[in-house]
Order: sequence, then structure tokens, then C-alpha cells
Amino acid sequence: MGLARAIQPLPLPPLADSRPKPTATASSLFLGSTRTLRPSNTFARTHTRTRSISSAQRRSAVAANVSDVKLKPATNLLLTKEEALEVYEDMILGRVFEDMCAQMYYRGKMFGFVHLYNGQEAVSSGFIKLLKKEDSVVSTYRDHVHALSKGVPARAVMSELFGKTTGCCRGQGGSMHMFSSEYNVLGGFAFIGEGIPVATGAAFTSKYKREVLKEADCDHVTLAFFGDGTANNGQFFECLNMAALWKLPIIFVVENNLWAIGMSHLRATSDPEIWKKGPAFGMPGVHVDGMDVLKVREVAQEAIGRARRGEGPTLVECETYRFRGHSLADPDELRDPGDEKARYAARDPITQFKKHLIESKLANEAELKAIEKKIEEVVEEAVEFADASPAPSRSQLLENVFADPRGFGIGPDGRYRCEDPKFTEGTAQV
Repeated sequence: MGLARAIQPLPLPPLADSRPKPTATASSLFLGSTRTLRPSNTFARTHTRTRSISSAQRRSAVAANVSDVKLKPATNLLLTKEEALEVYEDMILGRVFEDMCAQMYYRGKMFGFVHLYNGQEAVSSGFIKLLKKEDSVVSTYRDHVHALSKGVPARAVMSELFGKTTGCCRGQGGSMHMFSSEYNVLGGFAFIGEGIPVATGAAFTSKYKREVLKEADCDHVTLAFFGDGTANNGQFFECLNMAALWKLPIIFVVENNLWAIGMSHLRATSDPEIWKKGPAFGMPGVHVDGMDVLKVREVAQEAIGRARRGEGPTLVECETYRFRGHSLADPDELRDPGDEKARYAARDPITQFKKHLIESKLANEAELKAIEKKIEEVVEEAVEFADASPAPSRSQLLENVFADPRGFGIGPDGRYRCEDPKFTEGTAQV
């Protein structure tokens, strides 16, 4: 007993008490601030002398430039009525679709882990609705809404969640692996960080086509979405380095919802301000209020524009919040230090944007109600379509797994070779 007490490690001080906690004040640099991305004249002049200064000095110039906080009121942002209604419809689609997913999951229509996007709609709509169809999106396990924003039909996403052949991956991907070659959704990735190298490769493809293959019209950009927990992984840093080194047309979008499952962001990283990691690699880093779609859209326009102009990558940290647990299997009992949930619920991105549209006379209540009704019908139809669609046949299991599936797991007659009684003959002597 005495020996057991002797080898007990000393208790560590609680990390939460030693870290600065963000507060919802107007002066906070970590909540709701927007930093400009466009280099200043001084920064531009500095880069004309890159051969005569050190890399450390260049990084200092970038860091000094992007850390200047310039708050811009959302009401001054240019947004046409058509654009505003498109963004609102996309946000409503994301919310209603995810709410329906919760219902279907608890009714036993979906299986496995299902991670919902409620509360984070401003990030997806703010970024993806500015893309062209040829641009690419790489997502995470929380990928339904990213696919919807990129244009994948709701019925195709819902069918995939139901595991049906009419899904965007023919029912083989499920919730965490949405993919669409038609809409350039390059996949959701269940393991955190795995999508970032794929996105970096897609951005390299765009640059290679333009500069080596001389496809002058190839100005395609790539968005890589990932969470705050992923920003501590090695792939993230390796890809920041590669993207900055080769000036790849990619935007790294951190959806910082403050919690990696049940681990507080403030307890998991030495510096909670993820955007600062951009200047460390020589690229702009910016923090934006991810609960305000107008602020997100402002930053997204600049970052996407930089990438299209060949000016390289940008790291954008969107501070947002998920209104549900990590997944539908998560009782969500670990969060809510103080009034955190209530504070973010009061800043619901859809409610805020709806208020802005009405106050700025970009839309009236009747127009917004019509959109909401339309989306409810779209989602209901998606459920009916998915439920009525056929399940995949067993022979589909090994398709797209092997280069020549008919020569390995499936015989010439389309049946599994292991079903042939002679399949295992001779194996006892091996």
C-alpha cells in the first residue's frame, strides 16, 4: 500500500483554470472578429524585396499584416436580393435536412454514426455558395450539409444515409463518406485530418493544369473543411507547408465549434487562436465570426479571390458552435461550461440572417416563409424517395474495391467466387 502511494504521479493543475477563456465582448479578438486578407502596400513592397530579406522577416511581415483587426459592419456588405435568398434557402435546407436526419435515425432508418451540422450553417453557405461547379470541396464526417451546399440533390444525400443504391455513393458510403464526382465533392472523411492531403492534392492538380498543361481557363480552387481538433494533427501542418511553398489555390477552413467530441478546445491546444498558424507558414490567417454568414461570406470572397488570382492559400478560422451532440449517439453531457450553449443559441446564424434580410428590405416575411415551405417539401420528398429506393445487392460489396473485381472476388457470372463449392479446393495443402 505504501509503495502504491509512493509511485502515484503528482496531480496536474487543471488546464481549464490556466487558459484564457473567451468572452462574448466586442473587444475580444477571438470572438467574432474579422481580419482583412488583402496585403497592404507596405506588405506588397516587402515582397518585391524577398531575395534580400530572411524568411523570418517575411513571416513577420505577413503576421503583422493579417493580425490587424478591421471590423466591418455586415450591413455595408454588398449582397443582391437574388444572392441573399439563395444563401437563406441553402441555410434552411441544411437545418431542415439535419433535423429530418435526427428523426430518421431514431426511427431506425439510418445506421452507424451520424454527425449533424445544426448551428454551423453560416460556414457552409458562406463559403460554398461562392464556388463554381468545377471547384472542389473536401469535408469531414460532418459532411451532409457541405454536399448539399455544393449542389448534390437532397434525395441523393438522404438515399446515401438510408444505404440505398440511389445514394450519391450507391449506399456504400453512408453518413461520413459523401462523394460526388459530378459536383466535385471529393469525400467526407471519418478519420480527422485525412481529407486535408486530398484537398491539397486537388489544389495541386488545378495549379498543374494551369501552369504545366497550359489550361489557361483552369482557375479552380479547393476548400478543405476540418475542425479545431484536427488543427493539432500532423497532416494539417504538412499541408500548410506544401500549400504555401507551391502557392496552391486552396482555402483551409477551420470550423472551430470549440469542442472535439467532449474535449474543450482550450484544453487541447497550446494556443487556441488557430488562425495564427497561417502566418507561421507564410500565408494569411484570419479569424471570423462563424455564426454570421455575412462576415463569413466577406472573408470567403477575399480568400477565394486570392486563390483564383494565383496568390496562394489562406487559413480561415470560423468560430462556430454545434447545437447538438458530437453525433446522434452522444448525450451531450460534457459541454456547457456556464451559459455557453444558451449564449450561442441566442446567436443562431439563421435567425440572425433572417432578421438582417427583413431589416435591410432584401426580403419580406412572406418570401422567407415561401422558401421555408419549399424546403420542407424538398426534404419530405427526399425521405420518401430514399425509403422507396432499393437496397444494394450483395454483389455490389466488392465493386470499386479492386482494380479488377471480376478477376478476384466476383466470378464471370457476377456471383461471389467464394460461393463456388470448389473455391477452397486445395487450400488445405497450402
